[in-house]
Amino acid sequence: MKSVNRPYIHESISRIVAKKDKLEITNWTESMEWINEELQYLIQLEKRFLGNPSMHQRLLVVQRENQLRLGTLYRYERTMINAIECDTMECDAYYLNTHEKNRDGFRDHMKAYTRLKLTLLSKILERFCTKH
Repeated sequence: MKSVNRPYIHESISRIVAKKDKLEITNWTESMEWINEELQYLIQLEKRFLGNPSMHQRLLVVQRENQLRLGTLYRYERTMINAIECDTMECDAYYLNTHEKNRDGFRDHMKAYTRLKLTLLSKILERFCTKH
């Protein structure tokens, strides 16, 4: 039988998965930190160029959701040490399901944020660009 090449042959599969999950969480939190910063600029752009109360409120809602989700991810990241210590299938399944829920939540949040950002930028362009 052909052996499987693992990046860290001396480590268990569960430890490798935990490291991969930790890297993924770090990527999510870094992306959301950048979104926090970007939202500061988008809110100012909206105030300066549109003055649309509805759009402003939508930006504030996404900003709040971003902060809440970021807090959730930081708390989840702190619990990851417990996943390595799992010794039952139920425990493994719990952390797998939790990770998948966080991944889905992150992805949904990114989609909503991107749609709102594109809507804002297109409204600014509509207002200031003349059509030929």
